[in-house]
Amino acid sequence: MDVPWLKDGKTFAIVYHRGMDPLSDMLADIRAEGASVHQAALDPPWRLAFTGDAPLTMVTAVAGHAELVLRDGTTHRLTAGSTAIVQAPFDLVDDRATLDRPIPAPPIDAVPTAAVPQGDRDVLIAGTYRPASARHQRLLRALPEALVLHEEVDDVLWLHSMRDALARTRTPGGQAMLDRILDWGLVCTLGCWFERQEADAPDWYLGALDPVTGPALEAIHRHPARPWTVEALAARAHVSRAHFAKRFTEVMARPPLRYVAERRMELASDLLADPAVGVAEAAAAVGYRDPFAFSTAFKRHRGLSPRAYRARRV
Repeated sequence: MDVPWLKDGKTFAIVYHRGMDPLSDMLADIRAEGASVHQAALDPPWRLAFTGDAPLTMVTAVAGHAELVLRDGTTHRLTAGSTAIVQAPFDLVDDRATLDRPIPAPPIDAVPTAAVPQGDRDVLIAGTYRPASARHQRLLRALPEALVLHEEVDDVLWLHSMRDALARTRTPGGQAMLDRILDWGLVCTLGCWFERQEADAPDWYLGALDPVTGPALEAIHRHPARPWTVEALAARAHVSRAHFAKRFTEVMARPPLRYVAERRMELASDLLADPAVGVAEAAAAVGYRDPFAFSTAFKRHRGLSPRAYRARRV
């Protein structure tokens, strides 16, 4: 944060992410901590069940293939190099017909984490995140129930590091290494997937790429507490106020200052989830000198007062 605060006679800073774009902000605080990461080499017919307790599961096919089947019957085929990100219960099977066979479906936790011989078997790596934070939820709402990114296995750079880490899970720091590589894989996969969506990508992603809205979004996300005006944001993009306001509204589906207000309330929500941060401090951290004005804006955005919101979250 730009401004330190005085509390109990000591100066402290409220820290929030100063990402350069909306996707970086969404991913900034998504951190695997003690994530469950497993590798399995399976001979057909086989089946693995994922209950959906985790907010996010990432599965990569290392060799062979697999069918990812959601509970509604939707099927996605994974081949070597494919990575799926799923936020719902699902099954992994060697073939769609396997679901109709009396084959035990052990939970993924039953699959050993150690490196396993590959041979001609289907080899998969799956990582599951722990329960979601508010920032997780904003990302999850931007994603489909399941997405699949198809790549050549040799092009999945983080995968080589993950397989090496899985072979050393019992060494000191092994879990931390798995967590960080899982995060790396998530960022790589989502970045590539959004890039391939082109015109179908969310407005906040397209906005970051736009030559007019992009510089403004970067400024807003770097310094959300600044007293932004349309003129100031237009100056960042080196265009006129009228052109900027029109283009921003077209790309982002809302006016610039409404986006600024929404961004501030998202940050305030994260801050209010921390009992150590007071309402007045959260207000000042997102650009409100008057706590009452902040409370009014927050309630308009969230439907709850800051204190009521905190009571539900803490």
